[in-house]
Amino acid sequence: MDTDLSNVTLVEHPVVARDLTILRNKNTPPPVFRSALGRIAIILAYHSLKGLPLRKVTVETPIQETDGYELDTEIAVVSILRAGLGLVDAVMQFIPEARVGHLGMYRDEHTHQPIAYYSKIPRNIDRHQVLLVDPMLATGGSAVDSITYLKNKGAKNIRFMCLISAPEGIRRIRETHPDVSIITAAIDERLNEDAFIVPGLGDAGDRIFGTI
Repeated sequence: MDTDLSNVTLVEHPVVARDLTILRNKNTPPPVFRSALGRIAIILAYHSLKGLPLRKVTVETPIQETDGYELDTEIAVVSILRAGLGLVDAVMQFIPEARVGHLGMYRDEHTHQPIAYYSKIPRNIDRHQVLLVDPMLATGGSAVDSITYLKNKGAKNIRFMCLISAPEGIRRIRETHPDVSIITAAIDERLNEDAFIVPGLGDAGDRIFGTI
C-alpha cells in the first residue's frame, strides 16, 4: 500500500477482527450487523477520544481530598446521515454530555459526487472538538464536503472516525484537509467501478437499517 498513513490510526484488535468478519458476511442479518457494529464503534470511539485536553480539579473521596481531571473542551459528534447514526451511541457512552449534529449527504449514483440535503450543527462549533462519523470512507467525497462545511461553520478541531476506509478516500482527505486525523478499523484494497469499497461490506446504511 503506497497510501501515506501519517495522521491515520488503524485500530487493530481481536474483537475488531472478529466483528469485521461478521459485518462483511453478506448473510449477516441486520440485528446481528448492528450489534457487531456497536462493539467495534466503542473501540473506535475510545481511540478517537485520545489526547483530549484535561483540567485539574479537586474532589473529596470518602477518605480525603485528591486531585482529579475533567475534560477541558466541549465535544460534538457529527453524523453523516444516515449510516453515521450507527456510530453515534458509542461516542455518547464515553461523553454523555456531547452535542450531536447531523449532516445529510447522499451520493449521486451517476457522478458519485456527494449532495447535501440537511444540516443541523451545534452552536459555537468552534469551541468543540468535533468527531465526524461515517462507517465508510470510500471516495472521500462526502467526508471532504462535510469537513469543509464544518470548517466554514467555524470548526477548528476535527477528527474523522470510520469503520472501513479505501486508500482513495484516505488520500483525498489528506490532500484536502491534512489537519484532520482519521481513525479506522480497516483499510481495504480499492474502489470498484461503482465506487464501492473492495472487499468492503456493501451499503452500510442499508445493512444497518435493513433496507436492502
